[in-house]
Amino acid sequence: MTSPKPYDWTQFRTRIPIKASMRDIYNAWTTREGLEKWFLRSAEFVTPDGHARSGAVQKGDQYTWRWFGYGNDAHQTGEVRESNGKDYFSFTFAGSCIVSVYIQNEADETVVQLVQSNIPTDEKSMSGIHVNCHGGWTFYLANLKSYLEGGIDLRNKNEHIKNVISS
Repeated sequence: MTSPKPYDWTQFRTRIPIKASMRDIYNAWTTREGLEKWFLRSAEFVTPDGHARSGAVQKGDQYTWRWFGYGNDAHQTGEVRESNGKDYFSFTFAGSCIVSVYIQNEADETVVQLVQSNIPTDEKSMSGIHVNCHGGWTFYLANLKSYLEGGIDLRNKNEHIKNVISS
């Protein structure tokens, strides 16, 4: 009898089918306007030469993101690693982590797959990044589906309500 393979704390994957076009899903991930409809309170992108990005983001752009439920001092910064204009988007996140978003046709549906990798394996990162990010991405992918399929945004936008899964 073989032992079970040890759990890989360096990455996780989550997937969701969404009844929307690949183009609409891609734009929801790669434009300021798209991200602010289902994910962020504020999405700012700056080109490598220091100008504000308008339209779809591109490789090398830097970002600053802010969420509902948190003040302006709580923000995430990172860099767009890849943005192919169709079905793949990748960015740095939570320090040295890499988030890759794949949009693919599968069994006559559009499936979004998110992989977060390069997660450190110290105790703090395993709980603070692996567990918390997996839970956060699960909610936000469900919110992307809700928004694109029915126009309903599930995020908590009340800064006075704390410790909920929706912000």
